[in-house]
Amino acid sequence: MEVKFYNIPLQFFAAEDEGKTETATSKKREDARKKGQVAKSTELNTAVLILGFCALMLVFGDYMLQKIQKNLSASMRIIPDVLSQNDNRYLLILLSKALIDIIITCIPLWIGLFIIAFGISYVQVGYKPTFEPLQPKFSKMDPIKGLKKIVSKDMIVKLIMALGKVILLGSIIFNIIKAQIPIFLKFYDFTPGQILFNICRTIIKIGFFAGGAFAILAIIDYLYQKYKYEDSIKMTKQEIKEEYKNAEGDPQIKGKIRQKMREGSLRRMMQAVPQADVIITNPTHFAIAVQYKPSDNTAPIVVAKGVDYVAQKIKEKAKEHHIHIIENKPLARTLYYTVDLDKEIPPELYGAIAEVLAFVYNIENKRTSRRSK
Repeated sequence: MEVKFYNIPLQFFAAEDEGKTETATSKKREDARKKGQVAKSTELNTAVLILGFCALMLVFGDYMLQKIQKNLSASMRIIPDVLSQNDNRYLLILLSKALIDIIITCIPLWIGLFIIAFGISYVQVGYKPTFEPLQPKFSKMDPIKGLKKIVSKDMIVKLIMALGKVILLGSIIFNIIKAQIPIFLKFYDFTPGQILFNICRTIIKIGFFAGGAFAILAIIDYLYQKYKYEDSIKMTKQEIKEEYKNAEGDPQIKGKIRQKMREGSLRRMMQAVPQADVIITNPTHFAIAVQYKPSDNTAPIVVAKGVDYVAQKIKEKAKEHHIHIIENKPLARTLYYTVDLDKEIPPELYGAIAEVLAFVYNIENKRTSRRSK
């Protein structure tokens, strides 16, 4: 007997979230929410709606039954007269009126159920409507993914939940009806109103017990859906790095931007150096260009400053335009660290700057007087 071996591509059955070990970031959660991916349990909605319906029936049930019974009785009394007139249009009007009366009577129940349904959905996922889940996606038709879903952990959980619902509901309905059988056997001695009352009471009792059982399953299902959602939006370390890079900007691009800004600032300072009155240095590392125009400013301002390479460029530019360069180490360091570009010097430095400017003006005056001779 010949045995044949087949190569099966097991990579098709590999987990899609392999390597996704990191908790999702806030941006990832927001993006998932926009796509309609939220932790939501339909079982919890069902359980709350069942319990809400039973509670509303306890509040409005008597009123609704009496109102419906009154409307139906009034309609039944009129039907023989309508039939005797052989007018089908009037009969249709009568039936439509009775139907409208029943609908109006049930409005409190419908409004209450709507509020409950909206409330439990809002509690679970909040209010942010999106139509993206309704958009057709051909990736959902992938047979490999479909096969993986059939044998997935999710399907096992759903099967267990379905079996739990059948067993719980079956046992609840059986035991409640079994306990009510002695009352049902006496229906022959009851009025129609009493029969309807007992049937409704039994239904509500079943609803409360079934809703309670559903609530227990719903809590388990919600916890599982929460776990499943958190697991589905996990990220790889590389994805977190990419997200951070996109949020903060590519470091290389940011570096180039900073370089361009520095170059622009250097050009502006170099253009301002020829307008300075004096360059104060320490003398090798710092260079600060100071300008004083009494007509424009109340105090001298720093129009350029820099260290090392920038300081050398400032001094070169100053020499080109015959700007005085004065060495004053303490003053140069203080100006560099305490005064921003295009800002006036603080009052505590007025005396030191005044001495430097007086020295420069004195040199200029001597130079001017020699030229005049």
